Amino acid sequence: MIAAGEDVINFGVGEPDFKTPENIKKAAMNVIENGNIGYTAASGLPELKNEICKKFKKDNKLDYKPDNIIISSGAKHCLYNAFQAICNPGDEVIIAVPYWVSYPELIKMAGAKPVMVETTEEEEFKYTREKLKNAVTNKTKAILLNSPNNPTGTVYETDDLRVIAEIAIENNIYIIADEIYEKLIYKGEHVSIASLGDELKELTIVINGVSKCYSMTGWRIGYAAANKDIVKVMSNIQSHATSNPNTIAQYASIEALSGQQASLDIMRAAFMKRKKYMFEKINSIDNLSCLNPRGAFYIMMNISELIGENFNGYQIDNSMDFAKYLLEKEKVAVVPGIGFGRENYVRLSYATSMSNIKEGLKRIEKALI
Repeated sequence: MIAAGEDVINFGVGEPDFKTPENIKKAAMNVIENGNIGYTAASGLPELKNEICKKFKKDNKLDYKPDNIIISSGAKHCLYNAFQAICNPGDEVIIAVPYWVSYPELIKMAGAKPVMVETTEEEEFKYTREKLKNAVTNKTKAILLNSPNNPTGTVYETDDLRVIAEIAIENNIYIIADEIYEKLIYKGEHVSIASLGDELKELTIVINGVSKCYSMTGWRIGYAAANKDIVKVMSNIQSHATSNPNTIAQYASIEALSGQQASLDIMRAAFMKRKKYMFEKINSIDNLSCLNPRGAFYIMMNISELIGENFNGYQIDNSMDFAKYLLEKEKVAVVPGIGFGRENYVRLSYATSMSNIKEGLKRIEKALI
């Protein structure tokens, strides 16, 4: 529709609307003109691994050495490698619902079974002790933890993490900690679950990358940290499947981690302002509501009160119906909640301009009259 020239407000985007910072682009151009852009080690540049170790020490109070680090073609690639490394056919991996759309499929690709744990808005979409314990079986291989969360914006605090940690240690199961939105937190601060003790650190595979926090979504650089035996297996898989991640992007990522961080602060401040407006506006519209997200750049909008209603000849029986109605009637694109395993919700991203946010929400309000 956009390509055809239609005026669509797109709340579906999962990437920052900011350009990659100049210092990062210059680092990439410099290595193209003056550096060596041949193959690197399959698991990544040693210089970048060193910067990642420094980042974990500074930001997360975690001590890792380069042989605990693998650099891959995006955080999703790290997740793929991790599940391939630890899962055998028939193993189970626990996921909180709502979940990022790729989690179940990545687990299935490793021959394992995703076990869904339903969370509620009243629980802030977090695991509870009782639900998590009930999900563990003798086939459980790992618990997947995504904080800050896509699609809910939920952030797990230290007490929440301790509940997960206790269950993981008690049952000797891994934790896959997807922390890709770590730098985009608007209240409190990020705590990496691996930092809560040495025993837990050995059981945790931390997933991160440069895409969201440095507006480098197309550069495809993610990284993982884990005990060196797991990283060795992940590296062997990567070596035979893809070889090294993009060399130029690796050098640019060194600059991202070691260079000025002012661009990140500017982006985070803009997201916070947009989030505040979107949260307040949604909750001012009759029959719509949402939680105030603490991280990432998404809001899960509750449309429960609209299910079963008819607007302008459109029958709304589920999240797909509502998304189709908004797109066709008001030219507003949202992501149906069913894609994240949860009906009665749609996801809106505030990684778009304030003018788009205001106009899009105005159109949504108009659609419900």
